[in-house]
Amino acid sequence: MKYIVALVIALVLNASANLLMKLGMKAVQAGGGVLKDGPLGAVMVILTTPTLIIGLTCFGLNAAFYMYALQSDTLKISVAYPIMVGGGFALIATIARLHPALAEKLNAGQMVGIAMVLMGVIIIAIKTKAEGA
Repeated sequence: MKYIVALVIALVLNASANLLMKLGMKAVQAGGGVLKDGPLGAVMVILTTPTLIIGLTCFGLNAAFYMYALQSDTLKISVAYPIMVGGGFALIATIARLHPALAEKLNAGQMVGIAMVLMGVIIIAIKTKAEGA
């Protein structure tokens, strides 16, 4: 159970990192873009933008929790990775749609696709559990 909890935490951290990166880069772009002052300037922009620093931290923590989950003898990577990627995809798309600063539009095809990805992840998890994993 502790490995599943770690996997869910990793999923949330990964989604958070991606959303924070998008929000941070919107602010950077409004200021002229990340490469406005060349490569060294880009590093300085990244290191002085709190949203990007928090996003990078979330990526690091995501990796730590994901690696912890992968050490499980019973949690197969063929299940863990789809949960991480598919769940993260659905979470990011939903939050990007609802967050006022992002306000991304989702058309009917995208919504059906998200539902299909989630159904695929659920089927993988259920079938694997039924097979005794």
